[in-house]
Amino acid sequence: MINISESASDKIKELLASEESPNLFLRLGVKAGGCSGFSYGMGFDDDQKDDDKEFTIHGVKVVVDSDSSKYLYGVEIDFEDKGMGGGFTINNPNAVASCGCGSSFKPADYEGTPEPCDDKVEA
Repeated sequence: MINISESASDKIKELLASEESPNLFLRLGVKAGGCSGFSYGMGFDDDQKDDDKEFTIHGVKVVVDSDSSKYLYGVEIDFEDKGMGGGFTINNPNAVASCGCGSSFKPADYEGTPEPCDDKVEA
């Protein structure tokens, strides 16, 4: 099961409402890469596959591909509106390590494909 706070679901609903397509849903996933082995993916989609897992959380349709579901079981997604420091956060109980930026993680049972962190900030 995936947990989404009410503040995160409210923000997701707000963002969905600003889109042109009424058929969009939130897609969550992971892919090999990132500085810890896996990186998170979170965005809107309208193409649901037969083997996707579907949840409705606080009125938000959430879809996870079958390969990602084992790495996202128990994930908690929150949203904090703190000006420039706010945004979505992911707390993953399956992660044994994560990078400093919080966008990648390492699960206990798989190394993934770690990549070097890019700490450069372009002006």
